[in-house]
Amino acid sequence: MKKNIAVLPGDGIGPEVVSAGIRVLNEIGRIFNHEFTYTYGKIGGVAIDEENTPLPEATVEICKQSDAILLGAVGGPKWDTLPGHLRPEKGLLGIRKALQLFANLRPVTVYESLSEASTLKEEVIKGVDLLIVRELTGGIYFGEPRERRQQNGEEVVVDTLTYTRSEIERIVRKGFELAAVRRGKVTSVDKANVLESSRVWREVAIEIAKDFPQVELEHMLVDNAAMQLIRNPRQFDVMVTENMFGDILSDEASMLTGSLGMLPSSSLSDGGPGLYEPIHGSAPDIAGKGLANPLATIASIGMMLKYEFSLEKEADAVQQALDTVLSEGYRTADLAREGEKSLSTDEMTDKLLEVLAKVTV
Repeated sequence: MKKNIAVLPGDGIGPEVVSAGIRVLNEIGRIFNHEFTYTYGKIGGVAIDEENTPLPEATVEICKQSDAILLGAVGGPKWDTLPGHLRPEKGLLGIRKALQLFANLRPVTVYESLSEASTLKEEVIKGVDLLIVRELTGGIYFGEPRERRQQNGEEVVVDTLTYTRSEIERIVRKGFELAAVRRGKVTSVDKANVLESSRVWREVAIEIAKDFPQVELEHMLVDNAAMQLIRNPRQFDVMVTENMFGDILSDEASMLTGSLGMLPSSSLSDGGPGLYEPIHGSAPDIAGKGLANPLATIASIGMMLKYEFSLEKEADAVQQALDTVLSEGYRTADLAREGEKSLSTDEMTDKLLEVLAKVTV
């Protein structure tokens, strides 16, 4: 198999974790006789500095011509005072919109060997295996008007939450499709007691559920969902929700694992290339220090192999290597307990590559 991957390292620790991911892809290519080539593009703060835009047109074209996209992270305090249209995050929102990456998949799996890293009790998080399916191209992050204006002598700010019925239908259907091959339960998260958009969301979920009689549907208000994620996360299989709710809930769910540095994600379209990225931020305070955890990016590589290229055996090899290095006690700084030895970004990647070569022999 020969595939071209668009690589968008981005800001902060993005280049470090992306480099680790590419090393793993190259090893998978060597072991399984695949050829992966890479085309690099700019996004986020680095693109603002060099091109005066968070998403250059050249980057969009590189992504459209690729078979998949690997992204590091964007943002940092350096760009916090810029106007909204020049913020690094606009690059991330823009690439999602340009490629119609409407479905963000964020698996949350608690590794038994990392149970001590979570701030929650082991009996609460043991056995957690859930998938958050977040809508990416609609909602309040994209709605218009978005403005500041004067009204009755004072400043008024407006953000607009907008969804079409078809946008809701396609993301909810994706959630049901995924639940059908998992444990058969969809939790549709909304705020139907307050928001009209959520009332339509709930109506659509009920309609689509008729096409999946084998899948259980439950509705949950977002505030209760946030509480239940901490109280009893094992009750969830697939959670499907709109853009902003999914953004917040998936970051909350990441702490079940003990670190943002452990969770991968994929963003899928209806047929174009998918985008694969860790869910952690750019962490500029540790950039260049070798402290970044590369495992979320490496797990995202596993998702790329599985969802984008249908390479199940290769994806399983990556997952097995991740399981092994963690069960053998290797930790990066974000996972290590006080007094426990930690590995640098490169050292953890080296160890995983060493294990990968063994599990695939």
